[in-house]
Amino acid sequence: MKKNAAWLFLFTLFIFSKSITAQVTQLELTTGFYKSDFSSLTIKSLDDKNKFSVSTLAFFQKFYRKEDFLFDEAGVQTSVYWNFTKNLSVGPSLYYNSVPGFSENLSFRIFIGGSHLVFVAIPAIFHTENDGNINGGLFFQLQYMKRIKREWNYLVNTQVLTEWSRFSTHSRSFQQVRIGVAYKNSQFGAAADLDAYGHTQIWKKSIGIFVRKAFPEK
Repeated sequence: MKKNAAWLFLFTLFIFSKSITAQVTQLELTTGFYKSDFSSLTIKSLDDKNKFSVSTLAFFQKFYRKEDFLFDEAGVQTSVYWNFTKNLSVGPSLYYNSVPGFSENLSFRIFIGGSHLVFVAIPAIFHTENDGNINGGLFFQLQYMKRIKREWNYLVNTQVLTEWSRFSTHSRSFQQVRIGVAYKNSQFGAAADLDAYGHTQIWKKSIGIFVRKAFPEK
């Protein structure tokens, strides 16, 4: 079964910071009853005024059951953003995934950050090399953090994606929920994923735990 996994570029939000131009390397591991995911993300500013930034993301997803092996995937993506305001960015990406191959993306990022709440919405257009299709997608992320004591925080994070081949046929979607605690630049807690693949929407569920660690540059 062919999948479209070009949504990888959407995870360029650094949720430990209220600024989309933070310079940071982030590692994340999520493991559940049916699959494990690992990702490495680096975001760097290209100029002193943070007008331009670049992000590089590597990703690996592995299912445990033999009948789910066709959903395994790995990918690498590099994105460049023009941050023309504090809350708005636009930029291209080049992405390679082990299943669909190469794709080129253009995304528009809307960022809203408050003292406790962070919201990101990213509509995107992308071209997949193996079939030549022009596709559309929409991603949004909402995170709430509240201080418990000193450097400990309670957090709830949800991420939702939908992608449509030629803007008309469902190709990929997911809903993810993370509930846990944050201590300094580390987060951990419970994780739940609900994934849908293809136009027939084959559903895969996974419940487990996640660990996320950030290494900000000084």
